[in-house]
Amino acid sequence: MKTIRASIIGFGAVGQGVAKVILSKSDYLKNIGIDLKVVAVADSRTAAVDSNGLDLSAVLSRKTEQGTVGTDNISGTEIIKTIDHELVIETTPTNIDTGGVGLDNMVAAFEKGIDVVTSNKGPLALKYCELGEIAKSSGSQFKFEATVGGAMPIINLASETLAGNKILSMEGILNGTCNYILCRMMEEHAPYEQMVAEAQELGIAETDPTYDVEGIDTACKLVILANAIFGMNATYKDVTVTGITKITPEALLMAHNDGYDIKLIGEVSGSKINVAPKLVPKDNPLAVGGTLNVASLQTDISGPVTITGRGAGSIETASAILSDIISIYRE
Repeated sequence: MKTIRASIIGFGAVGQGVAKVILSKSDYLKNIGIDLKVVAVADSRTAAVDSNGLDLSAVLSRKTEQGTVGTDNISGTEIIKTIDHELVIETTPTNIDTGGVGLDNMVAAFEKGIDVVTSNKGPLALKYCELGEIAKSSGSQFKFEATVGGAMPIINLASETLAGNKILSMEGILNGTCNYILCRMMEEHAPYEQMVAEAQELGIAETDPTYDVEGIDTACKLVILANAIFGMNATYKDVTVTGITKITPEALLMAHNDGYDIKLIGEVSGSKINVAPKLVPKDNPLAVGGTLNVASLQTDISGPVTITGRGAGSIETASAILSDIISIYRE
């Protein structure tokens, strides 16, 4: 049995989802030889630390009831630098302008030779290659399946299941919020603003939906895929981005009558990285509904390979984090 001491840095929806998944899968992890003990949890204001392993149920209850995870006045970066553990689960909010505290946390972990599993897109969209080099030089494992597509395992599909194939291109829907809004606009023949408001009421869209509807979120994910799958040295600035804010119900209806849906499609092909609304035939595998994500990989041996899954949600994203943890330590 391999004992792995971990910290969860960032305890919003995804961090709490990770804690819930670790609790529910504790026996399974032990059955495959992994004794995962969370020794520290940090939110934006407080932290809880116990070198013998925290009671995650108690931490979750406190977060729900009191809004904080503990009483310790120590930041996530300080936890990484001062507390002995092997794994940092980095789930702080995405910041694509500077990388935010997530970038600091990842660098601090790698400098100590600590492994990192993350759902945080910002640092990878800005400094993918730099982070990879620091991790490699320190001997740290660096996994980030959860940054793209939630529960949809596109990175591991390309690197492991399709090993031996050359991935020629990729296109897909990588933002469930936009997909939901476009589907509902078509179904209700309703304007963009009305369906954004509905998505916000349902918790599908953020209070400020700019990252989603302007295509920024999709662009960040494409940068990660371009680097991880295609070996590019790309950043967010290399992506051509057009969002969905100008699409009208009339345009959707016209496309529908001609046998098409309008979808926000992210594409990596050759040296081109592009996000834009596109016409998709209704019988195309990319024509998924609701909040689903989908990606189609064109390969030299296997031909087109398409994968669909839930692209958002705390538990779904946590499932990708768990998969990465298992891939590191089961080996």
